[in-house]
Amino acid sequence: MKPLLFPDNPQFWYETLRSMSHIAYGGADFGEVVSTCERIEEGGHDSWHDEWLATADRVAGQARQALDAGRTISARDGFLRASNYYRSAEFFLHGHPCDPRHDHAYDQSVACFRTAAALYTPRIEPVAIPYEGTTLPGYLYRADTTGTPRPTLIMHSGFDGTSEELHFSGALAALERGYTVLTFDGPGQPGPRHREGLVFRPDWENVVTPVVDFAESLPEVDNSRIALLGSSMGGLLAPRAAAFEHRLAALIAVDGVYDLGALSVRHIPGDREEAERRLRADSDPRLDARFRQIIAQDATARWAINHGMYVMGVDTPRAFSASYLDYTLADGIAEQIRCPTLVCDAADDEFFKGQPQQLYDHLTCPRTLMVFTADEGAGAHCHPGAMRRSLARVLDWLDGTLATAP
Repeated sequence: MKPLLFPDNPQFWYETLRSMSHIAYGGADFGEVVSTCERIEEGGHDSWHDEWLATADRVAGQARQALDAGRTISARDGFLRASNYYRSAEFFLHGHPCDPRHDHAYDQSVACFRTAAALYTPRIEPVAIPYEGTTLPGYLYRADTTGTPRPTLIMHSGFDGTSEELHFSGALAALERGYTVLTFDGPGQPGPRHREGLVFRPDWENVVTPVVDFAESLPEVDNSRIALLGSSMGGLLAPRAAAFEHRLAALIAVDGVYDLGALSVRHIPGDREEAERRLRADSDPRLDARFRQIIAQDATARWAINHGMYVMGVDTPRAFSASYLDYTLADGIAEQIRCPTLVCDAADDEFFKGQPQQLYDHLTCPRTLMVFTADEGAGAHCHPGAMRRSLARVLDWLDGTLATAP
């Protein structure tokens, strides 16, 4: 899809398209997105923060007025949009060190979403999932109040998404189809990272297994039909978990990722062994200089590296790239997945081109590769711009798969 805004900044355009995609499930209005972006200085991260914050503040204020007047539907809708706009406001503020403004916008995003969640019937319930002496934040969506066990979809995001954003990118769509839905943020993802400084870990099965334990304790969950969906970097994390957590009845990777280390070594001369040695070395001034050059020239890489240092808990671009080497499904990990697996692939993916096919090729379980194209408006990474179309295809696959589960 050609940029409609920010033609010289693909990262700003992608994040704008991301916000537009949430219109489908109430996370934005087209005019609010466009009018905000028209005020933003292209490439200006301060301007991006300030204008999205201003829009979020205005929409949240209108929602509070509606709530005070007893207009709960208007209030709910406004709080949902404000939550998403606050998320956009703090998106580019992460790094080492982290911009202190990000805490306010993130906290407001969560607060607005939780206010909206309480206005649903049944209410969307914030949950605290026990995890290694602390808890992981998330949300439980119930189709009704009967406590009837239902097919269940557990969802988590990836490198930069929030559990609140999952409302717009699958949770509500699954709820409409009668699923119980459990969303959560794991270590490295916004809730645990903001609250406790927990950073990503590659052994994601040690994150998902406590979540499955929690799900199985809920009366609304059919323990024989629990599926796991991971989006973006979650397209690697969720398959990693499924390789070792065999209670899952189905797995969905939106979009599939096989080996993040391949991204780290692709611009380093020499073979992979030498590239990995240099990334992990105590010192490599020439490679450090190369990273500084990439950051100066490539806006998308600059954001990814800055955010990556934040979520991985490291203090240099090279250390961030080295951390990616541990996130892989190679060496027989993908082959250990047993449950039916859907690997999604975006034809024009600007981040993980070719990785979904790699994951699919290594699977030995029942498998499906689902390609999304520009003709559908769904060719970009994780299919923003065609949310209802893409989720219909994904959830129709899940319906069919769980219907035949033993």
